[in-house]
Amino acid sequence: MKTLFVTRLYESRLDIDAAELEASCLSVAEDDEAGQKWCEDNEFPGYTSYASLTDLPWRFPIFEAVKVQLDAHVATFAEELGLDLDERPLTLEDIWINVLPEGGIHTAHIHPHSVISGTTYVAMPEGTSALRLEDPRHAMMMAAPPRRKDAPEELQPFIYLKPQVGDVLMWESWLRHEVPMNMAEENRISVSFNYKWS
Repeated sequence: MKTLFVTRLYESRLDIDAAELEASCLSVAEDDEAGQKWCEDNEFPGYTSYASLTDLPWRFPIFEAVKVQLDAHVATFAEELGLDLDERPLTLEDIWINVLPEGGIHTAHIHPHSVISGTTYVAMPEGTSALRLEDPRHAMMMAAPPRRKDAPEELQPFIYLKPQVGDVLMWESWLRHEVPMNMAEENRISVSFNYKWS
């Protein structure tokens, strides 16, 4: 028996002051009027800086520290994936803050035009939502019967992860993922990112 066409998930941790990063995320969310307006106009629950701020590492030393560590993790992951980068490293394209309140949800999506995407977790209160990853072959299974509940994790159509504060998770950008509804009373805060090949 062989395992073919493996989907890799990179899991590690950042060595960052979590309290400082959380305070910085909340400060940005409070001051970013353009981001607040975008969220309101697009009925996005909570706050995201995705459409408003593209230079967080330049604005805040804590985000520059995050970027430096992410660069190293992405280089390691690219090596594990066997990517032939032709001496052109993957570079940070986007990095943004997500503040998801109680009842907030981020529906299933991919990150087009990027190579590696991921998230580091800043505030994960008890009872908050997991990260759900979808088998990329799901749409092609057609008439296949469902998997047994006791089937191995690598055969399941969906995987639910419950990251902790400080964790960083990365995957190839074509992998569909979502954040189910936040059932906790407190905010779920994360910082997401995309890396491109140029």
